[in-house]
Amino acid sequence: MTAVDYHGRTALITGASAGLGAEFARQLAARGADLVLVARRRDRLEALAAELRDRHRVRVHVLAADLADAHAGQTLADQVDRLGLDVTSVVNNAGFATFGPFHEADPARLRQEIAVDVTAVADISRAFIGRLRAAGCGVLVNVASMAAYQPNPRMAVYGATKAFVLSLTEALWEESRGTGLRVLALSPGATRTEFFEVVGTERAAGGTRLAAPVDVVRTALAALDRGNPPPSVIAGRMNRVLAVLARLAPRRQVVRAVGRMTAAGA
Repeated sequence: MTAVDYHGRTALITGASAGLGAEFARQLAARGADLVLVARRRDRLEALAAELRDRHRVRVHVLAADLADAHAGQTLADQVDRLGLDVTSVVNNAGFATFGPFHEADPARLRQEIAVDVTAVADISRAFIGRLRAAGCGVLVNVASMAAYQPNPRMAVYGATKAFVLSLTEALWEESRGTGLRVLALSPGATRTEFFEVVGTERAAGGTRLAAPVDVVRTALAALDRGNPPPSVIAGRMNRVLAVLARLAPRRQVVRAVGRMTAAGA
């Protein structure tokens, strides 16, 4: 397999109104992909769509949706079908985190977090993977996180959701071998997006330097362009080192170390 040719093909991107989702849209459009942009904020999606149509002369459709709603995958698939679109690539980027002690968290907010970060990712992947495999030329990218590689005190639910995304996606990578579909879990570290505005504090990054979205997305697309793409990729050399250390060090030490970092943001 050679580098992915996105010209004349359609990619659906969730969480496309800002951050990594918007950057995926920009880089895929620059490589010739038509797009379906999905997020709650239609005004932002329309502004991005206009930018990409003007700059890259690609077709861009906008779907305003709340992915916390049940049956998000089938709803999006039905909308795409009504538009007469043949989606060959999907980027599941939508997600958010909560920060603070688990026993103090708002149960409704936790349910919403799980719905968006876990249920919607699985549901959308299931709704589209059949057509992606049939196309024989597309990609499925599920955005996980460095938080997937160890428990995360004060971000306990978020870390658990991203561990789910990582495990699910790597399993789908194996199941899709030989079909032409390239499946990838992307794990960024702390990145300069609106993520920390939603969390409520940038100190949840644990004092680490924030990466640029353009570099994170380039990492994902470069991995997909390999002759034999891996099941997952971590953005950032230091993050890759930390992930290895987290697997080698005793579990007690890892959890305590992460707890000390997140305590600084409490």
